[in-house]
Amino acid sequence: MGETILIIDDDEAIGNLEQEVLEGAGYRVLRAYSGTEALLVLQNTRPDLALLDLMLPGLSGEELLPRLQGVSVIVVSAKAGVEHKVALLMDGAADYLTKPFDTGELLARVAARLRDRRRQPETGRYALGDLTLETASHRVTAGGREISLTRTEYAILKLLMQNPGQVLAKSVLLERISLDTPDCTESSLKTHISHLRGKLREAAGKEYVESVWGIGFRIVG
Repeated sequence: MGETILIIDDDEAIGNLEQEVLEGAGYRVLRAYSGTEALLVLQNTRPDLALLDLMLPGLSGEELLPRLQGVSVIVVSAKAGVEHKVALLMDGAADYLTKPFDTGELLARVAARLRDRRRQPETGRYALGDLTLETASHRVTAGGREISLTRTEYAILKLLMQNPGQVLAKSVLLERISLDTPDCTESSLKTHISHLRGKLREAAGKEYVESVWGIGFRIVG
């Protein structure tokens, strides 16, 4: 299977069409039928791209969009107004596709956004409160003090800071840091995070990494 795409749409017929086309092109597809369900899916996995409908039950697509940080989003909606499209693109959407759409155009836009994502240079600096991480130098500071981290601790912290406030499941953490730290295992992850929390606490006098029981971890300001 190729990259993972999350379809967020309560219209089962359209979702089924999108899934059939995408799986036929070799992508792995996940489904969510509401904004709330999408957030639950994101607790356990991190898709490479999301197709987001706006007219969702409960949490709307507009409300959900800011919470999809770190995921490339193509809005797929019947709302065709130019001003509305511009507003969504300014709010973080990568693209906008108007319903009804041609399946060939859907595949082309998905491929283009995934290509952009692969080419996108890594952000050089992440900051949360007085905690900063610089990717070029691997320099981490908290409370004005520089912190020495192991390779695994650094990889964990970088991933958490790329997804501020988002709960990341242990399986997601392990999957995403595996290229940087292939030696990190499910049994050792808790120890690495414990050491990371201790170093941050000692430097800044506060807790940055929060455990969410039964789910995983998140970073808070």
